[in-house]
Amino acid sequence: MTNAINPQILDSVTATGTNVVASAPSVALSMFYQAAGQAFSITMQNAASNQQNLNALNASIVAQALTQLNKP
Repeated sequence: MTNAINPQILDSVTATGTNVVASAPSVALSMFYQAAGQAFSITMQNAASNQQNLNALNASIVAQALTQLNKP
């Protein structure tokens, strides 16, 4: 039994490993951009929701303030 490795198989494995290692930084950066974009969009959704809730409370806050001002 020989311990010789077929050069074509060796080249194929080496090329595949090199390709995976070479693409890792760009994949990591794209994942970071996706996560940052999702976090920013959730922040904007929360801001819009808070603004809608405050607008819903605005009428009752103004009414309460006017009631306090008109007390004798």
